[in-house]
Amino acid sequence: MPSKTSAHISSQTPLAPALQAWESYLYDQGRSPNTVKAFLNDLKLLTQFIPPDRGIGVITTNDLNRFFAWMEKERDVPCSPKTLARRITSTKSFFRWLAQYGAIVNDPAEKVLQRSAISPLPQVLTEDEVNASLAAADRHRRDHKPDARPFTLLLLLLTTGVKKSECLGIHLNHIDLDTPDGAQVFIRYASPSNRYKERKLILSEDWLPAYKEYLAQYQPVDQLFPRSPRRLEYLLEDIGEEAGLDKHLSFDMCRWTCALRDFQSGMDPDKLRQKMGVSKIQWRELFIKLKQLNEG
Repeated sequence: MPSKTSAHISSQTPLAPALQAWESYLYDQGRSPNTVKAFLNDLKLLTQFIPPDRGIGVITTNDLNRFFAWMEKERDVPCSPKTLARRITSTKSFFRWLAQYGAIVNDPAEKVLQRSAISPLPQVLTEDEVNASLAAADRHRRDHKPDARPFTLLLLLLTTGVKKSECLGIHLNHIDLDTPDGAQVFIRYASPSNRYKERKLILSEDWLPAYKEYLAQYQPVDQLFPRSPRRLEYLLEDIGEEAGLDKHLSFDMCRWTCALRDFQSGMDPDKLRQKMGVSKIQWRELFIKLKQLNEG
């Protein structure tokens, strides 16, 4: 049955009021505000591309393909493969609804090819490269002026797989050295919408001596690493160079290396998902990539 809103649109209706009708329909179907907002944001870009007085019934498959080519290659703001795939999905949903309720005769989005949302595989460290990097970082602890920070940072990332933003958000009171399960770090988020990402992660026993040395040397008051993100990125780059790596050592590389090592060790997939702090939807792509990395 057509909804009250869809009954008022026809093939002559311009795109903008048709989108308003679709918005009402989505809410009528019980879609969440975030879902509706995401759909509409994707389609509002189309209103910038299609002339405002043009009826929805004369929009063609060629129009839509030119729109997606513009968004992918010509628009000032770059469009990632994942974002493009999502916008194609949103567009297909909108025009399918228009056709389903008789506002248009033919669905121009039906023949638009769906793109793969899976981005290229990330780079990871081999076991030899992990050992070389840790050895290079550990040498700083033995220098004439000992510095435990490189090793403390690197081993934390390789053990926990935390993202750069999560690492920067760790405070000293988030680290508990005396739990029954061993030392742990609590990854916390200020925004309630990200609470599902909060988790407690086990810390390596090898990390604890370096951590205590680091505390004595730098005496941080609140934040574990009170440095700018770029300073820590430089620190990782220096470790990679000292280890003789051909790769660009980064937060992301450490995160994926940690995930792959846990995957190869046989960690339960759902426990690994929780450790990485990702939703079940995000985990689908991450898990596919882990299997591909393992096979490679």
